[in-house]
Amino acid sequence: MSRQTDPTLLAPSGLLCSLAGMHGPVALTSTNATFTWVMESALPGAMQSAYAIEVTVERDGTIVWNTGKVISQDSVAVPYTGKPLLPETNYAWRVRTWDSRDSASAWSCQQQFKTGTLHESGHGSRFTTPRYDVVQTPVSPRLIRQLVSGSVLVDFARDAFAGLDLTFEAPNPFTVHVHMGEAAEPDGRVCRTPPGTVRYHTVEMPVSSGSATVRVPLTTADMRLMPDSIVAVMPFRYVEIEGLPRDASVVSASQIMAHYPFDDSAATFQSSSPELDAVWDLCKYTMKATSFGGVFVDGDRERLPYEADALINQLGYYYCDREYTLARYSHEYLIVNPTWPTEWILDSVLIAWNDYLYTGDLTSIRAFYHDLKAKTLTDLSRADGLISSSNATPEILSAVYRDHIKDIVDWPFVEWDDYEFLPINTVVNAFHYRAVAIMAQIASALGFSDDAEAYRAQARRVYDSFNAVLYATVAGAYVDGEGSAHSSLHANMIALAFGLVPEDRQPRVMQFVRSKGMACSVYGAQFLLEACYATGMDDYAMELMSSSGPRSWLSMMRDLGATMTTEAWDGIVKPNQDWNHAWGAAPANIIPRFVMGIEPIDPGYRVVRIRPQPGGLSSAQIKTPTIRGAIEAAFDVTEHGFELTVQLPANMTAEVWLPRGTAEAAHLTLDEGDVTGRVEGRFLVLTGVGSGRHRIARRG
Repeated sequence: MSRQTDPTLLAPSGLLCSLAGMHGPVALTSTNATFTWVMESALPGAMQSAYAIEVTVERDGTIVWNTGKVISQDSVAVPYTGKPLLPETNYAWRVRTWDSRDSASAWSCQQQFKTGTLHESGHGSRFTTPRYDVVQTPVSPRLIRQLVSGSVLVDFARDAFAGLDLTFEAPNPFTVHVHMGEAAEPDGRVCRTPPGTVRYHTVEMPVSSGSATVRVPLTTADMRLMPDSIVAVMPFRYVEIEGLPRDASVVSASQIMAHYPFDDSAATFQSSSPELDAVWDLCKYTMKATSFGGVFVDGDRERLPYEADALINQLGYYYCDREYTLARYSHEYLIVNPTWPTEWILDSVLIAWNDYLYTGDLTSIRAFYHDLKAKTLTDLSRADGLISSSNATPEILSAVYRDHIKDIVDWPFVEWDDYEFLPINTVVNAFHYRAVAIMAQIASALGFSDDAEAYRAQARRVYDSFNAVLYATVAGAYVDGEGSAHSSLHANMIALAFGLVPEDRQPRVMQFVRSKGMACSVYGAQFLLEACYATGMDDYAMELMSSSGPRSWLSMMRDLGATMTTEAWDGIVKPNQDWNHAWGAAPANIIPRFVMGIEPIDPGYRVVRIRPQPGGLSSAQIKTPTIRGAIEAAFDVTEHGFELTVQLPANMTAEVWLPRGTAEAAHLTLDEGDVTGRVEGRFLVLTGVGSGRHRIARRG
């Protein structure tokens, strides 16, 4: 018999049904519903020992599933096994938990969910994760002021995909010209001839007398992907009102911003570097602002989903909001609507693993398992395991929903660092290695042990051949392909990022990478930064992220005036670029994953690794969401050592890795008590750190 409800064990919160529910009910289309919640406890080290779930028909309260008390620590993606769900029906569910003392919580508040047209999960295009509706939020301007020209300038501080409402007051009717745009001239006026795909719109608009609010017509707005319920939007920051009579005034203005539901308070970051803080703010805002279509896209110019964009967007979004449906929906769309680059076909496998690692929910990768197997492109391999896109047959292409594929390495082409394209391409094979290594983990998670072993064998084969065929011993670097004499940044940074470089070769490859600078695109920067943190070059990574040089995030803001990350470093690199490209927002995931070191090492954050790499920062603090609740972490680097404070949610444990510094032994303090961890290369490691607030310190 369980004890009476314990006030220290609070009712569960953060309920998700099939990853949805935080922003209202969405219609499930699969019978395979899953349930997730956040265990709440005021006690340190709290772990769930049991749960109970109740699902009812909302109309009459009929119970369709009552689990009773289930002995389990599972609080993520618990599968529904009750009476068959009916289509087009509203349901409600609630949950309670028990802790290791067998103390029971109160029942959670009920959460509603509904069903649409239902089908078994199946695989391929039959399965689609439900998603929320795009919403529109009014945004007030930072300033409204009169220019020397006589025009009135409205500055909303940040670019947004939005409509525009203006409220005027005047004794008589009048007509004005309204100019809207993403760029401004030095005198404050809206730029009428912006570069590339930077947007500008103008309209002549009549206004009635008295107090009148008008919606500015956006007759030329690009509404691809936008639902009918959304007011026409375009990206703009500045508004210039020309021709306003002297006896008229602008009372108010509102950007009507379109975006996927987003919790602005879910993630925060601050450090001893104002430059890094500005980069974080830029990238976090990009996560929200580019979600306007309800699917990850490559920006305003094309408004198309691409796997490369989705991979970077997915990771950033996870660290900025506890919201998983947008990333999963985008991934599932791309599985059956892929793009042409060879490496980006392989990206689907990486995205699928991230989906499972961060959510703990197997539903999607189970539904698309056969498609993911095809997307490893193993069928393109020769006897030694290395693959070539030139080996693609109609059957192989059909299996990945394409009629052709082509190697890309980076984009735009001027960012290739003189890459030499050959049939056995080093970057392509690095992505292939990463995909098959991950596919082994996916197969194992789904219980396909034979497949898992086959993919592990393929990964070993590729690793050995990659290092035998593509490394130039004299140069101490990887060449661009079989038969090439040229070594690019890309071939080497991606080999480092994906764990293909043996330890004895790392110093020379690292030296080569550092010698090249930012000789890659904003997309390539993701892998350059990953390579730095994988090999202890956190000082160099910090230098790159906080740089104010021409190929930097600060330059996007300072020199271009962008308030979202851009498609390319500047207009010289890509004259037709747009100013709203999430693939340029790598620091949105790099800062929490590597600077603060927060990554799940067991799917669904059952175990988290916290391994900060300060890279010259003296202090930093973060709050970031997870499927199990928010993690907070802060570090201070002092002349005496390193101190880390963490706050972990219940039902989670952590491995804490502190930079080793000058310490020769793993002597640490945990909450003022002495503890001994283990030495792991550049780190001192402490395992089994439980929930609650902890201070871990190293002297020396």
